[in-house]
Amino acid sequence: MATRPLEGVRVAILAADGVEQVELTRPRKRLEDVGAEVEVVSLRPGRIRAMNLLYPGRKIPVDRTVFTADPDDYDALLLPGGFVNPDFLRQSKRALNFVRRFDAAGKPIAALCHGPWVLVSAGLVEGRRLTSWPGIRDDVVNAGGLWEDKAVVVDGNWVSSRGPHDLWQFNRALVEHFGAREDAHERRYMLPVGELVAGGLALAAVGYALTRLRAERAGDEPER
Repeated sequence: MATRPLEGVRVAILAADGVEQVELTRPRKRLEDVGAEVEVVSLRPGRIRAMNLLYPGRKIPVDRTVFTADPDDYDALLLPGGFVNPDFLRQSKRALNFVRRFDAAGKPIAALCHGPWVLVSAGLVEGRRLTSWPGIRDDVVNAGGLWEDKAVVVDGNWVSSRGPHDLWQFNRALVEHFGAREDAHERRYMLPVGELVAGGLALAAVGYALTRLRAERAGDEPER
């Protein structure tokens, strides 16, 4: 088994002031340990203030802003939580469009804790299975999402988790999910080839039966 399965994979972490520190630093370290190139994208240049629940944490350097970062340059997106961080992000049209472009391209998106608030405001949650911090369950449900109380929920190109207490499971799922990024979109939006073929044959059989019935009613035998 490869020790650096995400070698060459570029990941954007979209975060702002108030991001929960461990929800950014621990997944970033795990991603970098397995070879990914990770950049912090934020609303402004400089450094953002992380939090340890209600207490100030480290200042984390910003690599790019939503005004200079291009989603096409990244392979996957991580949305950490914290109480304040996603509230800042969801009020930024640039940040929301940044997220929408990842989803439209079928690229993997990972969201943790309050991070799904950004997905809600981006208008992407309806019909999707996900989890989050229990405190925003109603927001997810009211936006049409299918909320599940699980440590990790995978739905197509999304993987989500409830909070810091699930980080070890989330990090493991994160590496696997970002490593399988090539077909995440197709798994959600495309039927397997076998099902397509079977469906085509079934439609053809129905079409032939209808043609034969019409011909018999007209007193003719359909051509074979």
